[in-house]
Amino acid sequence: MSIEINNESGVEVDESKILRIADFALGVMHVSEEAELNIVLVDEAAMEQLHVQWMDEPGPTDVLSFPMDELRPGTEDDPTPPGLLGDIVLCPQVAESQAETAGHATIDELLLLTTHGVLHLLGFDHAEPDEEKEMFGIQRDILLGFAMRERRG
Repeated sequence: MSIEINNESGVEVDESKILRIADFALGVMHVSEEAELNIVLVDEAAMEQLHVQWMDEPGPTDVLSFPMDELRPGTEDDPTPPGLLGDIVLCPQVAESQAETAGHATIDELLLLTTHGVLHLLGFDHAEPDEEKEMFGIQRDILLGFAMRERRG
């Protein structure tokens, strides 16, 4: 799996853990080992600019996903073909604020947002209640599986 991470946010984060959750999520979703993913961390000003430009919504947001080859989840017997999955853009400052509200660590929020971004790149959405239930259920399962794997070392 080719996963590139570029931290332009000015905030120090555990990039290796973000890479591990992205790799884990892509594995769970049976994405080809030859697929490519880019993760960029930006500051609030850059995220606000992207949010306005692409979503026509004011203010910074926590995560944006920009799919490229419109890859979809595969199966164990039929993984997603190789291709460019796309870009996930994270804002650690917004994640930190959300983590404080939720009562957990900023890195845990960034792991959730990375997983959320991967699922969006694979075509999942949460606009409708049934879509939200499916997407958030998969997201929860990935995060729990990752936490268990991390504890085992």
